[in-house]
Amino acid sequence: MLPYSIKEGISGFRRSSFSAVASTSAMTVALVLVGLISIMMWQANEVSDWLKQRVGEVEIFLDDTSEDIANSLFLRAKASPGVAEAEYVSKEEAQEIFRKEFGDEATLFFEDAFLPASIKVRVEPAYINSDSLNLLVAEFSSWNRVDEVVFNRPLLVKVQGNLRMLSLIGGAVGLLVLLASIFLVANTIRLAIYARRLMIRTMKLVGATDSFIRQPFIVEGIIQGLIASVLALFIIWVIHVVIVAYVPQLGKPDFASILTFSSVMIASGVLLGWIGSENAVRRFLRSVSLH
Repeated sequence: MLPYSIKEGISGFRRSSFSAVASTSAMTVALVLVGLISIMMWQANEVSDWLKQRVGEVEIFLDDTSEDIANSLFLRAKASPGVAEAEYVSKEEAQEIFRKEFGDEATLFFEDAFLPASIKVRVEPAYINSDSLNLLVAEFSSWNRVDEVVFNRPLLVKVQGNLRMLSLIGGAVGLLVLLASIFLVANTIRLAIYARRLMIRTMKLVGATDSFIRQPFIVEGIIQGLIASVLALFIIWVIHVVIVAYVPQLGKPDFASILTFSSVMIASGVLLGWIGSENAVRRFLRSVSLH
């Protein structure tokens, strides 16, 4: 029965060109919308991590100490839990940075290396919150030869609040788009099934079971979903290329991410066509009158 269902599903896809195009187009639009929302959320997450790393920078200022002790403290900070990167800035390097930032006005301080050596620590994204950073600052402050530990607490609180709000808005918009897409696909497939109501009624009259009638439509829905997912991937790729051409700063996904995204999109298209056809035919069969 499976070969018959596949054969009839392909034949039905060819015969009902208008309804097939309508259903495939609806699924393509739905998948494009969901795919673009997913990419936007991924980009937002990348920006979020970048922002967190910038505000999650802790600077450890050292007392006037030897290079050996300073280097030991640097290695200890680098090996601390939650630390992604660490950079040692000597007195001379600090003075050079000061000179570059303040220009001619910095000449007043050239005679004396008044800036202390420091260790710049960049924290891992998972540790970038007020509680974790407070614990990390307390740990660094307890070390010998450490004069002061600072980080931009007000900026961190503000960035976290804004990111939380953007996540809620993005999640709400994504859910709304998903629900609208499912509604669009379900109604389009239902109309396509209704256009073939006479054929379904005839099959019922000659004694065909509901399962026998459903299977070709499910195969047809899977084919439509597969085509829709491929078209959606192509459209999303074109849109992404155009946007990146205007905004080159946007992050580019690696091959593994592209493969995962493509697989999920194809699976979503097939699943959307399958479930949409199954529900539409099942509902219609319940309402078919043989009299």
